[in-house]
Amino acid sequence: MKPDMFKQPVSILVGLGFPAEVRSVMDAYRHLVDWPASQRDGAHSVALKACSAALRGEIEAETARGLFAAFAEKHDLLAPETNVIAASRRRHDKDPHVR
Repeated sequence: MKPDMFKQPVSILVGLGFPAEVRSVMDAYRHLVDWPASQRDGAHSVALKACSAALRGEIEAETARGLFAAFAEKHDLLAPETNVIAASRRRHDKDPHVR
């Protein structure tokens, strides 16, 4: 495994709510660099600095992953887990009273 790869990807929503998997420090870094300047805040700054440090080998990729995931959570970017969505759909299909 490459040193900048995450052990588990961070699933985020992009564009019109489509899920995407951020699998490495470089993926996270690119997402943070593309984040609109008007929406940047402390969480963005910390995550961006962490990704930069991880790319230089100064911190572990998993540390940067955690800070990127915290940024994504703060900005409501985390995608719901697909097994949760599937379970919800199955429950809805079985019970006509569930909306």
